[in-house]
Amino acid sequence: MDGTTAPPPRAGPASVADATGVFMVAVTILAFFLPLLLIFPPFPPSQRDALLETHVQVGVAPAKSALHDANRKRADAAKNAEKEPNKETANTTTNTTASKTTKTTIRSLWIYPIKSCRGIELRQSKVLATGLEYDRLYTLAQRESSPGSAAASSAAGTDHGGSPDWHFITQRQFPLLATVSVDLFVPDVVKARGHPSTASAQPFLLVRFPWRAPGLRGAVAWLAAKFTRGWSAQPEMEFVLPVAFPEDPEAAAERGYRRATVKIWRDVVEALDVSTELPPELGQYLGVSGPLALLRVDPARLRAVRRCAPSADAAGYQPVTGFQDAYPLHLLNLTSVWDFEAKIDKDDDLRELDPRRFRANIIVDGGETPYDEETWKKIRFLPAPGSTRTPSTFHVSCRTVRCKLPNVDQDTGLRHKAEPDRALRKYREVDEGAPHKGCMGMQMTPLFPGASSSTNPEDLESWVEVGMPVEVLERGEHRYIPI
Repeated sequence: MDGTTAPPPRAGPASVADATGVFMVAVTILAFFLPLLLIFPPFPPSQRDALLETHVQVGVAPAKSALHDANRKRADAAKNAEKEPNKETANTTTNTTASKTTKTTIRSLWIYPIKSCRGIELRQSKVLATGLEYDRLYTLAQRESSPGSAAASSAAGTDHGGSPDWHFITQRQFPLLATVSVDLFVPDVVKARGHPSTASAQPFLLVRFPWRAPGLRGAVAWLAAKFTRGWSAQPEMEFVLPVAFPEDPEAAAERGYRRATVKIWRDVVEALDVSTELPPELGQYLGVSGPLALLRVDPARLRAVRRCAPSADAAGYQPVTGFQDAYPLHLLNLTSVWDFEAKIDKDDDLRELDPRRFRANIIVDGGETPYDEETWKKIRFLPAPGSTRTPSTFHVSCRTVRCKLPNVDQDTGLRHKAEPDRALRKYREVDEGAPHKGCMGMQMTPLFPGASSSTNPEDLESWVEVGMPVEVLERGEHRYIPI
């Protein structure tokens, strides 16, 4: 032995061939099975998949939103503000002699089937006495805890023998409601042919919210989200709600539904408690410490609208609303939004003002004068060229007095510490009936030509669609009457 270390044995041709073979087999397996995994993921079908067997989803995809095209308007408003930084827009003077003809058209339509949850953008919608079809059918609620609730019930003109069972909640208390998605599915006649059932003929809501369960179950949900909805997707929990109000009391009772009272501002109304449909995880996600309820508006227990709205004699029917705050519809003018946005102090948490923060039903655009809508008293949306629709008429009842809800980012559910509430109070305190409050948008009541006291409220309907121009029928002053 000379003390030297022998070199390690070199891999022979057979060893190299074996490694190459194993590699080629692995590549072949991946090339064959990976596309199959992407096309047919090894996960159970979601409730969305089940609904798509017989239904079609309604709404405009976020990437195709009509609000994306409005960025040019925002840029123009910002440039004008830079040219005249000290100029205040004259927004408190009513021009009652202005022309009926405007360049304003409907830019976007929105419904919010569950109050304060994420909305659905539409291109057209049926208008009912209660507002846009499918709007604010449900509300989430928590236990009434404020003192004096019995007095409030009496003041609302409704006596339920004491405090209401529930009190509605919104993004004001629970901003993460903005991240609870609601999708609308309506029956597809062609798809439903092979699935004869009562369910295939009914519309449904699919409710989704971010949620990852602990342990293995959560890991599987995470993988399922990546495989089925893309690498950026996060796991969600989902549940389905019926759109139609149950007509069979016995069937409703079998599902655990019961009658309950809910307080909407000062009104106390009877509704249907369908909380058995709620997964308990939703309350945990939102941060609700006590019981969380879900209530469905009862078409036979609607709230009468009287403040600022036309009387029953003037409208031909008694104006009503469901789970909306106070009026059936809310209109927003983008020309006004962009003018107001230029006055807000921006920061990293608020780089631009998303009009979705104001949660309007009808968003219009195209006018040259900001806040012109505040002079409207009665308007009519005319059919767009080539449309088969008939005109749709509305009473413009009052300004929308804003709370702090617009401070919530509608994508993230994060609440800004000050804006736009601070700017609204500073620049948009324009209504004598709402001192120290900011205003943005208008509340509206639908009008139906030919309506009378003998008309069945369910027969009152019209249509609105994107592109309809606005005709101003009457102009005048507005003064808000507080709740």
